[in-house]
Amino acid sequence: MLNLALHCGARSVDREAVEQAATPSGSSTWVPVPHHRLLERVESTLLADGMQVVGQAHALWQDGRRYFGLLEVTSGYSHDDYGLVIGLRNSHDKSFPAAIALGHAVFVCDNLSFAGEVTIARRHTRFIERDLPRVVHTAVGRLRDLRGQQDQRIAAYKRTEIDDRTVHDLVVRAIDAQVLPVTQLPAVLDQWRTPKFAEFADNGRTAWRLLNSFTEAWKGRNLAVLPRRSQALHGLLDLACGLAA
Repeated sequence: MLNLALHCGARSVDREAVEQAATPSGSSTWVPVPHHRLLERVESTLLADGMQVVGQAHALWQDGRRYFGLLEVTSGYSHDDYGLVIGLRNSHDKSFPAAIALGHAVFVCDNLSFAGEVTIARRHTRFIERDLPRVVHTAVGRLRDLRGQQDQRIAAYKRTEIDDRTVHDLVVRAIDAQVLPVTQLPAVLDQWRTPKFAEFADNGRTAWRLLNSFTEAWKGRNLAVLPRRSQALHGLLDLACGLAA
């Protein structure tokens, strides 16, 4: 069961609350998309693309002006330790554009990490209501390509062992890349040295273990910035694992 309450200070809500969230009036240049309409369109597009939604969680904050949704999906294959998730972001206060992010959730701890994000519509969009079916279809198509890359990435993380010196370097670089604030550095190092969940210790001192050290430290933090932070972290770990030049 997906649990957004572990990952943000926003109010965890049910589907009905998302549907009831008010949508402000737009203008000639800015047309906000209702949160529930974005959710419904993404769900129908995933279904048409052969993916089934098997779990979901939703959060609202700023009096419903900002929304984050999480959909756990299956697509004909599965993994024992993590599942495929789709994250949805939407705002009615122009704080960020509507977007879809592809990621994974680790079953044992509900840790979330997003490997890629596709923007659906920027803050000022005149024809978003008309174009919503097309842009969501395009976004989901791009996520399909990211899905295979994500599985290859996680497999590489699991087989790449790293030493403490490399970890310390990566943590400092992560702070520079705004993956986490410096105040969270001790939490990451604690999880690296003594993982809260035995499954990460059993796999050895790997990049997968370090990834989950970060995602464990992220719990209770702002969920809206999680896609950006986790994508930046993946960039650093890709380099350490030889996946990027």
